[in-house]
Amino acid sequence: MHGRWRHVTGAVLLAMPGATPAGGQTVPNQAESPSAFDRRAAQLVDVINGNMAFADYFAPSFQSAVPEDRFRAMLDGIRLQYGRAIAVEKVVSTDSLAGTLQLRFEKGTASVTLDAGAPPDDRVIGLRLTGLTMADDSFSRISGEMAALPGRTGFLVAEIGESGIKPLESANADTRFATGSTFKLYILDELAAQIEAGKRRWGDVVPLSHPSFSSAATANWPKDTQVTLQTLANWMISVSDNGAADTLIHLLGRETIEKRMRDTGHGDPSRNIPFLTTVEAFALKGNNFAKEREAFVKGDDAAQRALVDANRDRLVLGNVDGVSFGAGPRFIDDLEWFASPNDIARVMIDLRRRGSVEVLAAMAINNGVGPVAAEPWAYLGYKGGSENGVLSMSLLGQRKSDGKWVVVTASWNNPAANVDSVQMVGLVTRLLALAAK
Repeated sequence: MHGRWRHVTGAVLLAMPGATPAGGQTVPNQAESPSAFDRRAAQLVDVINGNMAFADYFAPSFQSAVPEDRFRAMLDGIRLQYGRAIAVEKVVSTDSLAGTLQLRFEKGTASVTLDAGAPPDDRVIGLRLTGLTMADDSFSRISGEMAALPGRTGFLVAEIGESGIKPLESANADTRFATGSTFKLYILDELAAQIEAGKRRWGDVVPLSHPSFSSAATANWPKDTQVTLQTLANWMISVSDNGAADTLIHLLGRETIEKRMRDTGHGDPSRNIPFLTTVEAFALKGNNFAKEREAFVKGDDAAQRALVDANRDRLVLGNVDGVSFGAGPRFIDDLEWFASPNDIARVMIDLRRRGSVEVLAAMAINNGVGPVAAEPWAYLGYKGGSENGVLSMSLLGQRKSDGKWVVVTASWNNPAANVDSVQMVGLVTRLLALAAK
């Protein structure tokens, strides 16, 4: 769901108008012509505040990917929470074209990645704002804002360890929400368990047997392409690749994943039994399977499993009609993958307890919140999930300050309308910032 980050290494701090150089850093000669990145970074405040023309700042490729009306709508949501942009700070680049910076607003800050085009047309080809944090923030303030969102919300911020979950703040932590692709944490946990037991190895090569929609890594790949289990896990977690997830469900076994879910302490495992593949869920949400969907929703676990088994040859990618991806939410209260914030904390505890380098590495590829928000953490792993009307964000972190492990997880469901991802990212990033203290 959430974007992949371009990692910047070996960075150099550049002086910018309004920026304060860090101690011990050399400020470039001000007589030198600014680089493309410098120039576009310096203009960002005007762009965010609507004082510079969209087409003058962004390259045609960006304009095609993110139309101006969509861009302005996203900015309106950010300004509603954080006010107008004030200054650019903490500017970092490696190659004069790409880098990161911090953007200060009237009521907070944001982490920004910016990619400028090569001169002479150095208009911006990539821009992402994340790591939004509020000045003078508090858990109670965020809890109130989350409760005011349309639909249902819940969150948990907790330290975790041998003694279990120690909540720092929560709301509706035992309420089960549709969580989208967060269910893939249970697949990762079962894969790690089978490897720990010696049944499999991360380097085992298997066929990519079950393609699906929304497969950022495996889209259009030939069926049965040979890949390693570690590759499938990395794709499934970092870019939420559905083909990788479905391949692993069929390989590991639906019922073994269900048992793993129960063993982690899920409070109502029946909500996810049978443990659907993404293709099965897409198909049942669509118009081609209206009769089967009605029977599935009304049935108990055994009846639902029998229905899925009986339609094994029909609940396939070729029979998904596409309505599942329409304009609004579809059956998110009945046909989804469900977990409470406490359920998610429990599976995070199980994943961390394994001490698997490969598991933690897979979760850290895309931390979901960007480099500035991740700075206080010695480790930060992430899994998100979304569909129309559903958004879930879950992070596992180890504080630099005291070495303690922390879970931050939040879910937002609205059966009546789509939810605002920018707003949710801002709220979760603020929770993460408070959890780091």
